[in-house]
Amino acid sequence: CLPCGSGAGMDARLDLETTRWLLWDKNPLTLELVKQLIVEDNTEELQKCFGAQMEFGTAGLRAAMRAGISRMNDLTIIQTTQGFCRYLEKQFSDLKQRGVVISFDARAHPSSGGSSKRFARLAATTFISRGIPVHLFNDVTPTPFVPYAVSHLKLCAGIMVTASHNPKQDNGYKVYWDNGAQIISPHNKGISQAIEENLEPWPQAWNDSFVDGSSLLHNPSASVSKDYFEDLTKYCFHRSVNRESQVKFVHTSVHGVGHDFVQSAFKAFDLVPPEVVAEQKDPDPEFPVVKYPNPEEGKGVSTLSFALADKTKAKIVLANDPDANRLAQNRGEWRITVSSKILRAIALKEGFHFEETLTGFKWMGNRAKQLIDQGKTVLFAFEEAIGYMCCPFFLDKDGVSAAVIRAELASFLASKNLSLSQQLQAIYVEDLTTGYDDTVLPTSKSSQMITFTFANGGAATMRTSRTEPKIKYYAELCVPPGNSDPEQLKKELNELVNAIEVHFFQPQKYKLQPKAE
Repeated sequence: CLPCGSGAGMDARLDLETTRWLLWDKNPLTLELVKQLIVEDNTEELQKCFGAQMEFGTAGLRAAMRAGISRMNDLTIIQTTQGFCRYLEKQFSDLKQRGVVISFDARAHPSSGGSSKRFARLAATTFISRGIPVHLFNDVTPTPFVPYAVSHLKLCAGIMVTASHNPKQDNGYKVYWDNGAQIISPHNKGISQAIEENLEPWPQAWNDSFVDGSSLLHNPSASVSKDYFEDLTKYCFHRSVNRESQVKFVHTSVHGVGHDFVQSAFKAFDLVPPEVVAEQKDPDPEFPVVKYPNPEEGKGVSTLSFALADKTKAKIVLANDPDANRLAQNRGEWRITVSSKILRAIALKEGFHFEETLTGFKWMGNRAKQLIDQGKTVLFAFEEAIGYMCCPFFLDKDGVSAAVIRAELASFLASKNLSLSQQLQAIYVEDLTTGYDDTVLPTSKSSQMITFTFANGGAATMRTSRTEPKIKYYAELCVPPGNSDPEQLKKELNELVNAIEVHFFQPQKYKLQPKAE
């Protein structure tokens, strides 16, 4: 018999949630875990697992893989997809003609039986049970392939099962709308309400095997990959230079999905493919040789890359995050290229239209679509968290195209006897003065972000991470022409950063820990 959820230390909420869980969960691993917690009357752990339903935000879902309504697992994926499906049915009268696309990364959590591929199949099962076509990739892909497929195949929505650069125990569920951009409000609120109204699994919810023979299931892997690289080659502007280039690159996919796709991108541009960090080449949910699979973490994530670069005499290291939608690059020492006010100055100087949105490609992608619909050509978008949209044939950040375009730029500059660092330095010291900066920064009640500007030309933006327990901050210094002593400016910027850390964050008072690496 099943243990009931009425241990002495449990409140009514936990009793309700655990009782429903025992009725609805058909995954033997997570079901047994919950039974054991109830038998042990482990209220503390039950509270962690069942204290609150995961909140479906504009970034979708992201949490650890484990049992419970506050975790990523088979049942919460089914519930989420049922709500999303119902919401789409209300929004699109032609949903059964157009359909959706679903893909996944390589994450897996054996102890709970969860994996990105498993979650993607359960999501596909939900839609197909309602007569909705599903384009389900049959193998891991970069996240950018989902918004590309939404736009390219004119679908109603897309789902990517990934936790990007989060720790290995996490997973996520990212949603794209029919415009090819990540969802923004009010869609997240409507989806959340629909999830709450569809918590009990539908009759076919757990039977993912029936989709294999369904005429509604399509595998877009080959066609989407072919079309993506054909579209990408339209942004290759120096093919003859690429063929002759002697610039050497190292690439790491940090145990993620990016290797094959970056190799293909280099070949599409007639560039010699980069040297590969063999230990990090293949997708591996354990991320065995990195503590944090995030290129923003700097040298700790790229020790092997630097060693290979030294061995092969490569000048540039390119690093994708595990779902290959972001890109970091080194320039002799490890540096992360982040958003900068200098882009606005360049745009004004050169006569381009410039806009600043809230942090995140959900805002940039949707705004880019509005500008495109107005007849404008969107050239580029980027965010401070090493995300770049270099090829706006779809509306999200893409580490694959960013890698090969960065490589072509380096090769082109090398043909002029310039390095990326030299070109960047030339931009830094150029007179980009355009008059008074009257930019009004965008705001949102939901964005936990604040930007300070200082009398010396410094600016610092601080924000909480949307997916990890972190506070991130980015600082830069912009001074008038003629005041261009790099060492003095670095010293002044470092002093500003140190003051921010000590006086703004007060780490000792609030027990904040600095980044380990």
